[in-house]
Amino acid sequence: MNAPLPPAAASSTEEQRRQRQAQVVAALRGVLPAHALLWRGEDTKPYECDGLTAYREIPMAVALPETEEQVAAVLRTCHQLRVPVVARGAGTGLSGGAMPHALGVTLSLAKFNRILKVDPLARTALVQAGVRNLAISEAAAPYGLYYAPDPSSQIACTIGGNVAENSGGVHCLKYGLTVHNVLKVRGYTVEGEPLELGGDALDAPGLDLLAVFIGSEGMLGVVTEVTVKLVPKPQLARCIMASFDDVRKAGDAVAAVIAAGIIPAGLEMMDKPMTAAVEDFVRAGYDLSAEAILLCESDGTPEEVEEEIGRMVAVLKDSGATAISVSENEAQRLKFWSGRKNAFPASGRISPDYMCMDSTIPRKRLADILLAIQEMEKKYALRCANVFHAGDGNLHPLILFDANDPDQLHRCELFGADILETSVALGGTVTGEHGVGIEKLSSMCVQFSPAEREQMMALKRAFDAHELLNPGKVIPTLHRCAEYGKMHVKKGLLPFPELERF
Repeated sequence: MNAPLPPAAASSTEEQRRQRQAQVVAALRGVLPAHALLWRGEDTKPYECDGLTAYREIPMAVALPETEEQVAAVLRTCHQLRVPVVARGAGTGLSGGAMPHALGVTLSLAKFNRILKVDPLARTALVQAGVRNLAISEAAAPYGLYYAPDPSSQIACTIGGNVAENSGGVHCLKYGLTVHNVLKVRGYTVEGEPLELGGDALDAPGLDLLAVFIGSEGMLGVVTEVTVKLVPKPQLARCIMASFDDVRKAGDAVAAVIAAGIIPAGLEMMDKPMTAAVEDFVRAGYDLSAEAILLCESDGTPEEVEEEIGRMVAVLKDSGATAISVSENEAQRLKFWSGRKNAFPASGRISPDYMCMDSTIPRKRLADILLAIQEMEKKYALRCANVFHAGDGNLHPLILFDANDPDQLHRCELFGADILETSVALGGTVTGEHGVGIEKLSSMCVQFSPAEREQMMALKRAFDAHELLNPGKVIPTLHRCAEYGKMHVKKGLLPFPELERF
């Protein structure tokens, strides 16, 4: 960590910040109405973090534009002044991707909350970036359609944020992530120039920059409108709840389901600590004696569902399930899912704070990572509850800690880095759907070589030459990797020689 500045130097730095803030606010007043610009401390504090509350920063100013012209004007102004810009949706992200820049402007898209068009024939919806994920499905429901990606925060998270993080949800195994369900995005470059990627057809000519843009975490441009695909609501959906007395059996059962050629609509797993937390919260009817439970959903026509449920039950029994329940009606199916959907708030009831990690591993290594996490709990003296999209190996370990205790926060950071590092060692990746943000910035050094990181940065510079959009996130600098090498990395798992000297 950097040594604290001497009092005189700190005072000088603060005075420079105030002067810079006055300059930026004066410029933005020329392009925004007074009520759309916040800059006093008490007004900007609500924007100091996203869902990763352990790290906070007060922005220099917050812009809340109401029209696309105002978005463009804010970007042009900030680009001319070389001021960093951090786009923000609902602030439900879990990796610090929307954490403000101390000398930058937070650009909120909260007022872009209109559903512009639902086209039942084309099965698409045109929505503004600030529209809530669930609101799209609610608007499409009268036509027998819905928007498939359903992150657990779908009642609050916005489609612009989903695009930034390439969000998924419990049904991503069958229906895909955001990138598979978006046809087109419109928005603006860092210079305030209009940008349109993708198209209304199933494919667009030229390079697939839409796929590059989705999941880029606000580093390449600012989204204002999104055209999403809608899918027909299935005639029927039923959910299996299967209990296991051993996490390895549960993990092997996940692999066995997929190996049998079955692609469930959802395939989720929770360990014993997590089922205990959510059962106390929502009374979903979970088996508290099980070491792990699986939720396996089938949807389609009644005949398809009946056949698939039968096949999955057979596989689960052969894999060692100790108890199996199948939802008999829609109310019971939703009850089964209510626990999974409320895993995060349930964890908030049993711990002052939690840090939700987000790595992805091969399905066949699920048990290995869970057993490794159990050992890490002892090593770092912290509890961890696990819930994840088992079908595609996307883990969500929730490390429980108290952010008011600096030592616990430090141990939590080390715990999280260990999970990510172990995931890479098992053949996985450091993120699945929550993004890198600031949370996994150092862990990128474990997975990607300097040459690979430079290629990522070269792509960013092609869109943002001065690195003003969401700077200091996602792609680590060499200095950041050096610090990671000193503080976190276990020598036996270093994949890149340049870290060995640390």
